[in-house]
Amino acid sequence: MRRLLFLITLCLSLISTNLSAAAPLQLITAGPGDRIHGVDISKWQHPYDKPINFKKMAKSGVRFAIIKGSDSNALADETARKYLLQDRAAAHEAGLYTGFYHFSYLPDTRKKAEIIADAKAQAQKVIWRLGEIGGYSEQDLPVALDLETNCVRYISGSCKKYASKKNVTLWATTWLAEVEATTNRKPFLYSYPNFLENAMKRSAELAKYPLWIAAYGKHPADPANHPGIKTVGCYAHSWTKADCTPDYLIWQYTSCGKGKKYGVASSRIDLNVFSGSEENFLALTKGVWQPQLVDLLPVNEPTTSTLIDSATSVTTNDSANFTIDVVRPDLTPVVTGNVRFVSADSLAKIGLQKAIRSASGRWTLKISDLEAGIYVGYIEYFDTTNTHAGNLIPISFEVTQGPAPTPSPAPTKRPAPKPVDACAGQIRN
Repeated sequence: MRRLLFLITLCLSLISTNLSAAAPLQLITAGPGDRIHGVDISKWQHPYDKPINFKKMAKSGVRFAIIKGSDSNALADETARKYLLQDRAAAHEAGLYTGFYHFSYLPDTRKKAEIIADAKAQAQKVIWRLGEIGGYSEQDLPVALDLETNCVRYISGSCKKYASKKNVTLWATTWLAEVEATTNRKPFLYSYPNFLENAMKRSAELAKYPLWIAAYGKHPADPANHPGIKTVGCYAHSWTKADCTPDYLIWQYTSCGKGKKYGVASSRIDLNVFSGSEENFLALTKGVWQPQLVDLLPVNEPTTSTLIDSATSVTTNDSANFTIDVVRPDLTPVVTGNVRFVSADSLAKIGLQKAIRSASGRWTLKISDLEAGIYVGYIEYFDTTNTHAGNLIPISFEVTQGPAPTPSPAPTKRPAPKPVDACAGQIRN
């Protein structure tokens, strides 16, 4: 019954969206260098949850908006979903073309099978999200993979482990191929030249997918300028041509567009130009894809959790660490959700909890600031989206009193750093 209600709600939502959508505006070359102009947006263009005025954006000459639509991180993904649903509908109503991008974090593993499984799980999230908005219309650009970090293990805000070039490339090609196979459109890859050269292998497979490149400081209005050109030599990556210029379709040329000019409440907005003709642009919107039942989000799909590593005894100076795998009925990793410790004693103090995602469906749960005693309860897998059903693993562990820690010396007072101009050297259009 819940599945039926979900499908009815989805259909009504899609009908409402289609009724409110306007025909796309005529493409114009209002961007620098007489190119089709576009923006990309996320929660940062919604300060204090303020809406975007897409009609004002359209009047400025913008013709496409690429919206952050999903994220590897569960909390960031919920925020992205919220703004994708409202921004895509409003942009279409204003006559703009839209796309959305998935911000990715890679898994903390060197095992090929686990890298492939994670890429497929993150691709599944995007396919479900695309299905949730009704698939592709001819007012939609293909989805994009935002791949700009190869750090797989952060500790205290700094990166302690990076994925190899081989594994980054394997993950990316798996994700891109999985999305293409389902939707029959080639997704974009978004990144910047230094990452493409130093974090990924050169690959003919990668080069089959269109590139959305981020490169600042050079103005697209000058036909002699190209994104990501070294003063001496080439950036050698999968899209580098014989003359050292990159083979790209979209160039994000600044992160310092003037927000007010484009109808956003934030002071800044990312600006892009399309490299090809009107025909090249419209070719990307061809091929309507509408989701089948299998492409829609499950509702409370059964899951199984396994405790693959756990602490049985720690001191008050340590954290109790637990590593949990959660899989779907077909044994592939869950796509959404999180884990936490729930004490059997509702009045017990349980310290500070931090769930660290190391791959799709795998978390390390760290519980710190614990008092001495015996702790009895459950590791709970939960999913606030109700895509996957939650479950519990009973656990118990003991915390013994550790030695008193040596007091840290008082930090030396330093003068406050001078504010940094994040737009220094960038185009303020």
